[in-house]
Amino acid sequence: MASHRKPKQRSLTGGTAWTAAAVALAGAAATAMGGTGHADTRPTPAQVQAKVDRYQREAEEANEKYNGAKEKADEARQSLDELRDEAARRTARLNAARNALGAFAAAQYRSGTVSSTLRLALSSSPEQYLRRASLAERAGSRRAAAVASIARQTRQLRRLRGEARHTLDQLRACQGALARHKRDSREKLAAAEALLDRLTDEQRRRYEAERAAKAAGEAGRDTPSGAAAPSMSGRAARAVSYAYGALGKPYVWGATGPYGYDCSGLTQAAWRAAGVALPRTTYTQINAGRRVSRAELAPGDLVFFYSGVSHVGLYIGDGRMIHAPRPGAPVRVAPIDQMPFAGATRPA
Repeated sequence: MASHRKPKQRSLTGGTAWTAAAVALAGAAATAMGGTGHADTRPTPAQVQAKVDRYQREAEEANEKYNGAKEKADEARQSLDELRDEAARRTARLNAARNALGAFAAAQYRSGTVSSTLRLALSSSPEQYLRRASLAERAGSRRAAAVASIARQTRQLRRLRGEARHTLDQLRACQGALARHKRDSREKLAAAEALLDRLTDEQRRRYEAERAAKAAGEAGRDTPSGAAAPSMSGRAARAVSYAYGALGKPYVWGATGPYGYDCSGLTQAAWRAAGVALPRTTYTQINAGRRVSRAELAPGDLVFFYSGVSHVGLYIGDGRMIHAPRPGAPVRVAPIDQMPFAGATRPA
């Protein structure tokens, strides 16, 4: 009698239920993606460009930190050399003073210790003895002064050696920072290149063409190399003229010319040609001179970008600057509004 009934369906429990749910979700996802069974995780060219720009900017930030650490390391190394040289000179003087005092003490020991009263009594010429005694007393005073000088020199030498140890610790810390910042920059640039490698050949060609067109548009209003605006004069004109002469030279990590530059290396070299010594990094250059507003900009001013003040260019007028953009992009003219403006300084 029960043969005509439908067989009872088994409920899905445990692992069977989870498997069914996973299959259903996979099918829904495949339907949503147009029937394909997997998603294409390849980034779009726009996504690549945004990330590449970010990685390159972070690489430049690491570069500026490297420049700052290198400047401190160079200063610490020079200071250490000077301290060591001074310590060596003081050690030589201290040893000479000790040797002289030791020779005097040995002579006193060999001559014995005869009381001054007995020497006066035995002397055939008391007047001559008294004169000699006076000289001896003055000599004794000089020896006492020599002993005090040796003690003072010993303290000074100990202080110098302590300063040298402290400076050596600073140098080692700077060297560690140098290696860290260089590694950070290389990792960011490698990440940017890895992203570009994920583009198809066609996307890569289109990406490179767009970057080249953008660079050509930025440089389209260049004036001849070495030229400066007629209204400029003095140091600012010499700095701008130098920057024009650097157009087309490559971006070189940590370089200050004359064959390549990073951003702060270019501005430092330009103003050095004008007779003005700027510090090495963007973080220190922004405080070298008088701050000016964007409305006050004049050719030769340093213009800084990003909230971290990680990029700098040399203003040339008409809303443009000359700068060393990034690895792979040579020194060029660009509008200052292509990056977030952070401030400006007038060195002279």
